Amino acid sequence: MRVQLALNVSDLDESIDFYERMFDTRVAKVRPGYANFEIADPPLKLVLFAGDGVGGTLNHLGVEVEIAEQVAAAEHRLADSGLTTTGVDDTLCCYAAKTETWAVGPDSRWEWYVKTGDAEQMDNLVVSDGVTACCSS
Repeated sequence: MRVQLALNVSDLDESIDFYERMFDTRVAKVRPGYANFEIADPPLKLVLFAGDGVGGTLNHLGVEVEIAEQVAAAEHRLADSGLTTTGVDDTLCCYAAKTETWAVGPDSRWEWYVKTGDAEQMDNLVVSDGVTACCSS
């Protein structure tokens, strides 16, 4: 399990260069307007979105888990605590196939997910009970 931090950036190439040097890790995936890093130390999934909000601002936070059952368990726990969630869904989002759920906090959006494969599309927007999911703000 690792925390995901998704940032809006104004210049994707410049940001990739910065984070490669910052974490001494090569970028894992680059697509139009999108890049991600799988950083081992500290354990972090860093995702960059170009042109999706003001550069340097938070896009969303997440928790990447190892299996779909962990997503379902998180969904159950979150819903039982009274938080609004999207429910567990298999979707294509952020150039990946995922099993995911989303919850909205006072000033943030949180995604619990497991990546199940790669995809060639950026988003498959999900809206449930007013919660906007996938990778867009």
